[in-house]
Amino acid sequence: MQVSSELLQESEQTTSFGGQDGFSSELKTLIERAYGVRFTVLDGLSGEAIHIASGQPPRDWEMQAEVCREVADRGRPEFIDDEDPVLTLALPLTDADGNKTVAVATFLSRPVADDEDFRHAAEVMGMRPSAVRVWAANQTPWSAESLKRISDLVLDHARARDRVQRLQDEANSLSINLASTYEEISLLHRLAQNLKISKSDEDLGQIALEWMQEIVPANGIAIHLTPASPASRGPVWLTRGDCPLDAAQFSDLMERFDAGSSREPIVVNRAVTAQPEWPCSQVRQMIAVALLEGENLFGWLAAFNHVDDGEFGTVEANLLSSVAAILGIHSGNIELYRQQSDLLAGIVRALTSAIDAKDPYTCGHSDRVARVAVRLAQEIGCDSKTINTLYLAGLLHDIGKIGVDDSVLRKAGSLSEAEYEHIKQHVEIGHHILQDLAKLKGVLPIVLHHHESWDGAGYPNHLGSEEIPLAARIVAVADAFDAMSSDRPYRRGMSDERIDQILRDGAGKQWDPNVIAAFFRAGDDIRRLAREESQPLDIAAADLVG
Repeated sequence: MQVSSELLQESEQTTSFGGQDGFSSELKTLIERAYGVRFTVLDGLSGEAIHIASGQPPRDWEMQAEVCREVADRGRPEFIDDEDPVLTLALPLTDADGNKTVAVATFLSRPVADDEDFRHAAEVMGMRPSAVRVWAANQTPWSAESLKRISDLVLDHARARDRVQRLQDEANSLSINLASTYEEISLLHRLAQNLKISKSDEDLGQIALEWMQEIVPANGIAIHLTPASPASRGPVWLTRGDCPLDAAQFSDLMERFDAGSSREPIVVNRAVTAQPEWPCSQVRQMIAVALLEGENLFGWLAAFNHVDDGEFGTVEANLLSSVAAILGIHSGNIELYRQQSDLLAGIVRALTSAIDAKDPYTCGHSDRVARVAVRLAQEIGCDSKTINTLYLAGLLHDIGKIGVDDSVLRKAGSLSEAEYEHIKQHVEIGHHILQDLAKLKGVLPIVLHHHESWDGAGYPNHLGSEEIPLAARIVAVADAFDAMSSDRPYRRGMSDERIDQILRDGAGKQWDPNVIAAFFRAGDDIRRLAREESQPLDIAAADLVG
């Protein structure tokens, strides 16, 4: 199953969904790569099929026309057929001109047996059971929940990028109407060029403040970033110039204006600040504009005290509003990507749980290997990206055991030669399971090669010494340590002394001697990690989704 996080990122360059068949090439690439299949496209008003996808089961689209029109009207992803084990998903799409289309594809909702009864599904699909069986054999199963979550993320991201496009259009229009204020338009343009998800809202905020200080006639400018969700960091107060308030005083002032219930710019001049009840004598003039993305409030952009002690007016308010809109959308995208990161992390943990469920005797093994591998990588001096990749690889290194027979995997005694050859296949099975997850590309060599041996006697490719990826060599030591130290149904965990002796003897033969040396330098930490209750390490969102 493919995860859509990278695909969403790749679609950032466009938000136009128009085209001869209702798709732009970018949206077509996004959707088809997200789900791994091609979609048939129907007109949202007439229900007429305007593009028939190859590789999809043939359908009577005239019979589906009314249902698809209803999906287009409701504007949310829906399953229009649900006959186990077949699901037909309909995605409502709206292009930049408001034209509605519906993209439809059929999926297999679960793995099927060789003797699966497809009669009911065949009747719904208008096919022979034998044809359905052939089709199903070439499909990757998707759960209804996964399809729904990916659909929601795809459409949410598309709408967000469409808002960015509309904002860019507004900026272009503003440049025409305000030719005499080139500096202001230049500011908006430069900010738009810095709308990259790799930049945090704080980074973009600091850039905005620096540039705005050159343009806005204010003694001080500030951005107050509020938490977007329980998972977000606390409030942040960014300033340039002479700001007369701190974060707490500004928050109190916004409460005075009941700013949380209003989305309009707050403009305060001498007519208000000269009144006896005005609480902030150091503030003579002020503009405060909300950082918004849809209904989500991410903070405030504010300017204080006109440089000439004049009044702030429509020009300054409009400029701050435009900048605040860019910052708000950027913060919204960061929050969306955080959610995507959580989704991918959840998928990884679900796969890890599947391994534990497959072999309860090694429950927790993958998590311990992941944490030990991270500690080894830190000791060796790996960078943060490699460490994050190693953590994921540790969690997933044995995912291929899902494809190993239970009788072999749970066997209490010694394995026969045939059984050993069978269990060795788990590295290639794991590589196959994960190979279509683009954001786990860095994990694949580790999953495939963590049973290679320094002397070339390992598997599956008999790589030797530095031919083996360093990360795979690290996971190999972490995997061996946990396997030896853990209780198994056929033996008790080994003593520390026995494990140390085996690792020393295997250095330069089975394992990379440098990794073994790192193990002994960090041995106390590693054994503490192995004894601790499972506590997931922090995974950097940027390394997960973009």
